[in-house]
Amino acid sequence: MNNFVHKHAAHCESGVISSMLTNRGFEISEAMCFGISSALTFAYLPFIKINSLPLIAYRMPPKYILKGVGKRFGVKFEIKTFGKDKISAAKTLDKVLEKGDVAGIQTSVYYLPYFPKDMQFHFNAHNLIVFKKEKDVYYVSDPVFDYVNTIKEEDLLKARFAKGILSPKGTMYTLKSLPENVDFEKEIKKALKKTTFAMLKTPLPLIGIWGMKTLAKKLGSLKIVDKNDLRYARLFISQVIRMQEEIGSGGGGFRFMYASFLQESARILNKPILQEASQMMSDAGDKLRYFALTGAKMIKNKEDFDVKLLEKIFRECADDEEKVYKVLEGVK
Repeated sequence: MNNFVHKHAAHCESGVISSMLTNRGFEISEAMCFGISSALTFAYLPFIKINSLPLIAYRMPPKYILKGVGKRFGVKFEIKTFGKDKISAAKTLDKVLEKGDVAGIQTSVYYLPYFPKDMQFHFNAHNLIVFKKEKDVYYVSDPVFDYVNTIKEEDLLKARFAKGILSPKGTMYTLKSLPENVDFEKEIKKALKKTTFAMLKTPLPLIGIWGMKTLAKKLGSLKIVDKNDLRYARLFISQVIRMQEEIGSGGGGFRFMYASFLQESARILNKPILQEASQMMSDAGDKLRYFALTGAKMIKNKEDFDVKLLEKIFRECADDEEKVYKVLEGVK
């Protein structure tokens, strides 16, 4: 598909799915892909470590958007993983390109040389599209860039087979078929219900709004008795901010994307209340960004180090989001 049109997006997986579908004639926004798959969430998982610090997630796991869009819209994707077989992974990708198709690829950001050096960190769930090959160079539509990139075959293989948490194992997916008809109203209502339940009703103190309040409490309980305590507190807060603002599209970014989904859904369902919920969710995203900014200033000694203030702000973030989901809960 040499006439493939690159699309810039806010987030990698939702951007890849939107681009793959749109290039096949199925027009769908990135926000709709994200919202219809019910990918918005929150999870504070202290028993899963990244760089020896807790995993904090603001969206569902990798492939959730891919599978969610497939389920909601009846789109058929073929997903393949290759374990440690790099040769088979490379040959399979090349065969797809030879047929004129494109492939979605899961990679590690660390091994993508076209990323700026300060952004090359060990994150193994970055999605991109490969749409052409010339000799040993692949043409890449990476949605977080506003232009097409290229990458050598050996570098792409490194990125596809990086080790560690969420190891890609060569993961590749292709679009096989599109539905004839889609009942957007029906599927949007299902998606709203699923996200609302996950954020309000999940019976675990580490998930959803309850999880946000648990993390807020943890922030407030960080002890600052000696230098070691202060060092750990700085690292912990840095982890929260990094997981929020640098992994994928960040906590605030995902909230803005969901706000766009609600805005689009308001038009499709003809429900003005969803437009109001959209504005509320956008405000919640702003509050998360304010939390990150405040925490960053404390870490850099530009403001007094006050964990109780961070607890207060993050609890307000939870309260703001909770109001949005309660509005959505009342949508019939």
